[in-house]
Amino acid sequence: MASTNPQPVAALHNVFVYGSLLADDVARVLLNRVPASSPAILHNYHRFSIKGRVYPAILPIENKQVSGKVLSGITPFELHILDEFEDVEYERQTVDVYLMDSSEKLQVSTYVWSNKTDPKLYGEWDFQEWQRLHKEDFIKMSLGFMEELQLPESKPRVTTYESFFQPKNDGQS
Repeated sequence: MASTNPQPVAALHNVFVYGSLLADDVARVLLNRVPASSPAILHNYHRFSIKGRVYPAILPIENKQVSGKVLSGITPFELHILDEFEDVEYERQTVDVYLMDSSEKLQVSTYVWSNKTDPKLYGEWDFQEWQRLHKEDFIKMSLGFMEELQLPESKPRVTTYESFFQPKNDGQS
């Protein structure tokens, strides 16, 4: 007897973003749309700059907070794209954020820096500075990443990133 039940609808995800994905243009390149979003705060985390990178990392740090936004209605396929984009440098984890417009607590996914003792992490990453200095090139890199992702043997995002953003020799190691 054939089942008349329709196929189950794949669960949609909410993802807290705090770096380059705060820019709608980057989300549009990766997801081919700009998902609905809400401003949110992630408590007990800190957003670091990373030496040699233009994007940030977050790690748990007591009494700190990270402002960002929750992208809503992310499909499993879109979550896969974000997983590939965040690459091995990040681990997707479930965290609690608070929506700024309602103070509602929401359980979401976010990408936490994998190397908890990375000596390249420093200070605090600045979105406004990133927009001024790096957004345009980052969008080009993201387009390159999406082209690579379509290939049978695509390169990791870090490799694509490094081909777009050559480290400056500033006398530091």
